[in-house]
Amino acid sequence: MTAVVTARTKATLIGATAVLMWGMLALLTTLTGRVPPFQLVALSFTVATAMIVCKWIVKGERPGAFLRQPLGAWALGVGGLFGYHFFYFMALRNAPPVEAGLIAYLWPLLIVLFSALLPGERLRWWHVAGALAGLAGTVVLVTDGSGIGGFKSEHALGYAMAGAGALTWSAYSIVNRRFGAVPTDTVGGFCAATAVLAALSHIAFETTVWPAEPGQWLAVLGLGLLPVGAAFFAWDHGTKHGDIQVLGALAYAAPLISTVLLIAFGRGAATLSVGLGCLLIVGGAVLASKEMLRRHRR
Repeated sequence: MTAVVTARTKATLIGATAVLMWGMLALLTTLTGRVPPFQLVALSFTVATAMIVCKWIVKGERPGAFLRQPLGAWALGVGGLFGYHFFYFMALRNAPPVEAGLIAYLWPLLIVLFSALLPGERLRWWHVAGALAGLAGTVVLVTDGSGIGGFKSEHALGYAMAGAGALTWSAYSIVNRRFGAVPTDTVGGFCAATAVLAALSHIAFETTVWPAEPGQWLAVLGLGLLPVGAAFFAWDHGTKHGDIQVLGALAYAAPLISTVLLIAFGRGAATLSVGLGCLLIVGGAVLASKEMLRRHRR
């Protein structure tokens, strides 16, 4: 029994590193200059694909062993990675970023709620309370404590796109448990397909703007290696083998980390709202993780 608990906890901690890396997303994105969103997604996922290909070459692994997977696994992986980014950026094109971002960031709470549908999982009150506290902290952070300006009917399409993005990523994270036998390296194939689809979306919706300075190219490389690269491999392992409710609640740490990094690099200001948001998110994460922490102490 101890070995099972240890393996589950280890997988949860690996999944949690994805949240840490996603916290770098905003800062690295600001450092890429004026590269359009879909073009940036295409470039970043190309880097992520190159990263896993290099790993296969260095270790002498056969890519076919990872890429020959059921059609359902491919549909879920590509639909999750590309679908979320597509809906998110389309939401930003059709609704104010604050409202769109908050709707899109319902996915951690949806993961916690939908986890009750998984076999062998039990949804307890502290999971829901922790996720709600994280959501409240995110609202405080994103709005800087000023509240939401009000949803307007003319932005309905954008709100719907943001909601679709939240449903897409939460569904991917939950259903991914059903494909536990699919190796995590298969995510490399999903990254390649996402890069191609993002490039097509860029051609359809955007005007090409290349990074103008070496530092901007380095930021693109950083995105592809960490928040748009390694993070998805870590999340895949965590959602397949870890504590899905804890991961859902911990996901609200991403906007907190993002805010702290922006402040540290002079691109944001430390305010009372940041402190309150920090308390809500950290408190919610600890509350949702209390069962795992108690097992670890034992």
